[in-house]
Amino acid sequence: MKKLLLALALFPLLAAAQTYPSKPVRMIVGFPAGGPADIFGRSLAQGMSHELGQQVIVENISGVGGVLGVDRALKSAPDGYTMCLNSASPLVIAPFSLSKLPYDVRKDIALITVVVRVPEVLAVHPALPVNNFAELIAYARANPGKVNFGSAGSGSITHLAGELLKAEAKIDLVHVPYKGAAPAVNDLLGGQVQMGIFDVPVLLGHIRSGKLKALAVTSGQRAPALPDVRTTTEMGYPKVNSDNWYGLVMPAATPQEIQRRVHSAAVAALKSAAVAEQFAKVGGTASPNTPQEYAAFLAAEQEKWGRVVQAIGFKE
Repeated sequence: MKKLLLALALFPLLAAAQTYPSKPVRMIVGFPAGGPADIFGRSLAQGMSHELGQQVIVENISGVGGVLGVDRALKSAPDGYTMCLNSASPLVIAPFSLSKLPYDVRKDIALITVVVRVPEVLAVHPALPVNNFAELIAYARANPGKVNFGSAGSGSITHLAGELLKAEAKIDLVHVPYKGAAPAVNDLLGGQVQMGIFDVPVLLGHIRSGKLKALAVTSGQRAPALPDVRTTTEMGYPKVNSDNWYGLVMPAATPQEIQRRVHSAAVAALKSAAVAEQFAKVGGTASPNTPQEYAAFLAAEQEKWGRVVQAIGFKE
């Protein structure tokens, strides 16, 4: 009897999978319109619309570092008509930093693909008397607690990137959290905070104009948009790697046939010249992979950032 009831419950989803998609699809982006995440989401949505033969509509649902958007997507019907562009924070940091998470990363989420990798850059206000990364480390060691760094909020990648640098370089920096990257960058430009580690596209214009000094890209490879800025790996700090990234997820109960269809459309879009060019304009590199590769990558990211969160005793 139970098997019969289960079959009856699954029948509508299985039938829907045969004709998917037959109407527009919603892509939730867990951040406000106009930012890098929104730009990446809209570029991907446009590419996937072409591949799926139906419009993919972006809906911005921001809050709690992307957690609200992921939660909304996961609580939607698992019929393939809701997906979510997730950042690292709600899948990697939030499980360790939030006392209560509204979803289980291991059970509730179908991982589709990593979408884009975004290098971060460490920049300082020109008033800080340093001209390169080595001088920054030396200055911070000589002036413990005198250098502060702004972030997009406690528990964000931009916060933990600074904490990772502190731990690896054995320096004392003071964290100043903001409600988003925009106000943090505004205060960095005004000199209220002296340094910050943010996505390259967030700081690129200010670096090119000379309003900020770029000292290091916190990645294993140089950022194409800043080819002359050396990486932390090149300068002897390979563990100071804080690339940001975004991926595509769906409710775990979404039929496998639909998950495969969405994966195929997403990968085709990400491999297209049009989407790659749009990503490159804002400093991102399209990075499609398999669900299994996404799972392995996610596990490695959780291990890395989980250690940082636990080391600093951060909990909300």
